[in-house]
This record gives sequence, C-alpha cells and structure tokens, in this order.
Amino acid sequence: MEQTVVFDRGFLAGLGTVLAMIAFVGICLWAYSGRNKARFKEAALLPFADEERSLESDGDGDSHLETPGKTETSQRDGK
Repeated sequence: MEQTVVFDRGFLAGLGTVLAMIAFVGICLWAYSGRNKARFKEAALLPFADEERSLESDGDGDSHLETPGKTETSQRDGK
C-alpha cells in the first residue's frame, strides 16, 4: 500500500515556525559569541568617531562643518 504525504497549511506554518526559531537561535549564538566581541565594541563607538566634524553654531545662528586642521578662529578670519 502506498501512502501520500499531504502538505497542508498547518504543516507548512509549523515548518516555517521551526525554521524561524532555528534562524533566531543561530543569530543569537553568533551575536553573543566571544569571537565577535572586539568587532562589536568597535562598531558601538562609531557614532562618536565623527565628533570633531559635527555641526556647530558659530554664534550668529549659522551652522557649519568644521574643517579638519583648522581652528574656529582661523575659519572666522578667513585663513
């Protein structure tokens, strides 16, 4: 006697849930593994890496970007 396997909606939904759970656990293990700790610490500091060139107000309400190597006084004096 031959049996046929029917993939109904419930079976496919359950299979999708199991696959999503396996992917979630895999991503968690990867993210919290010790091999990535140094790389993630460095990436966590990236928002603070550009502080020198952030937008500042120069007193008259205009915002400008600082040019690396130039001070505020030299920018105002046109040097």
